[in-house]
Amino acid sequence: MKNLNEPTQENVEFMIEEIKVKLRMATAAAMQASSFTVERYEDIKDLYEVVASKEKFSISEVEALVSELGQLRK
Repeated sequence: MKNLNEPTQENVEFMIEEIKVKLRMATAAAMQASSFTVERYEDIKDLYEVVASKEKFSISEVEALVSELGQLRK
């Protein structure tokens, strides 16, 4: 398990990749982990924790989470 308490670009990229896998994003290629910065670390970590805590997502939940991800991009 990664130590996600450190706000590093590496951790940001790890969390974004994990979110993409968990949500099985059809547009994952358009959501490059490098498009996210450490400045939004806490917001990304919060989103990551929500995604990591659930096993399945409804379509509307996926849409809301993807929308939130889009707002966190630089």
